[in-house]
Amino acid sequence: MADEIAVLTTGGTLDKIYFDAKSEFEVGSSIVGRLLEQAEARVPYRIVELLRKDSLDLTDADRQRIREAAESDPANRIVITHGTDTMTDTARSLAGIAGKTIVLTGALAPARFAQSDALFNLGMAFGAVQSLPPGIYIAMNGRIFDATRVRKDRARNEFVATDET
Repeated sequence: MADEIAVLTTGGTLDKIYFDAKSEFEVGSSIVGRLLEQAEARVPYRIVELLRKDSLDLTDADRQRIREAAESDPANRIVITHGTDTMTDTARSLAGIAGKTIVLTGALAPARFAQSDALFNLGMAFGAVQSLPPGIYIAMNGRIFDATRVRKDRARNEFVATDET
């Protein structure tokens, strides 16, 4: 469907679950569908669960799998949910995919937490993917970034624009 948005999920903090008995987080099944229902998204979308990994655990083979999924998907508008630590690496690995608008997003706190940025970032990504020209972008912290000109500032726990390409 030409106007459909494909949502490729890869894991990351957005989908993390806290296991109290272990006192640690693990990536669980994707919560993206529930978030989009909660937001009452009315645009056609389809969710494809690719991976359930923390972004620090992604390999070059995983990034290749994400690229192949984005390239082969019939949708021209794609949102990729991703962990924030290596989101820019994956975004750069998508460079050169022609004719598609691809927006990566994630969360700094798990979506299952009451005070998470997940729903807001996902909403920003959905708006961006529908309004931007073909290219690769990152939607985080209420901003849309060119994927070649952004980095995660770990000290400030936010994404910031750079002059680098």
